[in-house]
Amino acid sequence: GPYYCGVGADKVYGRDIVESHYKACLYAGVKICGTNAEVMPSQWEFQVGPCEGIEMGDHLWMARFILHRVCEDFGVVATLDPKPMTGNWNGAGCHTNYSTEEMRREGGLKHIEAAIEKLSKRHDYHICVYDPRGGRDNSRRLTGHHETSNIFEFSAGVANRGASIRIPRQVGQDGYGYFEDRRPAANCDPYAVTEAIMRTTVLNETGVETKDYADH
Repeated sequence: GPYYCGVGADKVYGRDIVESHYKACLYAGVKICGTNAEVMPSQWEFQVGPCEGIEMGDHLWMARFILHRVCEDFGVVATLDPKPMTGNWNGAGCHTNYSTEEMRREGGLKHIEAAIEKLSKRHDYHICVYDPRGGRDNSRRLTGHHETSNIFEFSAGVANRGASIRIPRQVGQDGYGYFEDRRPAANCDPYAVTEAIMRTTVLNETGVETKDYADH
């Protein structure tokens, strides 16, 4: 549509807020690394990272706080709702780019594919974690339309924005890099998302139950 990565006063709304937020994050030491106008008018995306482990949550949480504080100055309320407008409009996700050291090395694609295989067997667990209402928020967004996967089905593919997990085209060509979990909702708890991905792909947990490692 005309709004995605748009330019011009008749296409773009709120750029002054977005740029103020970006500068405030840089000043505060938040690892913000990009921003763009999205498919719906006045819908924006910002990216945080690269981060290691649990600091992902720290930086995204602070970026959200700063966003709401900056919006105050403009008399605007920002929403992180995963489907802020019903109808033929895109929702809002928290697409999560993830890699381990072995995935980033030459030949890492096999490790990416192994991680995706583990994720495929634990889809229900991840859906329950990926929004604060156990999947009910995401059920309005993950319909299989508007560049989303279906909430009831796991899928993966190269350069496929309609999949649960997307391997970027460049990663497919290079044979190493990272993958993108497109299921987390915009209002997700980033600590919970990080934890779930680590439990499944690194700690090799299966099923819907999690393990307590405090005594190990």
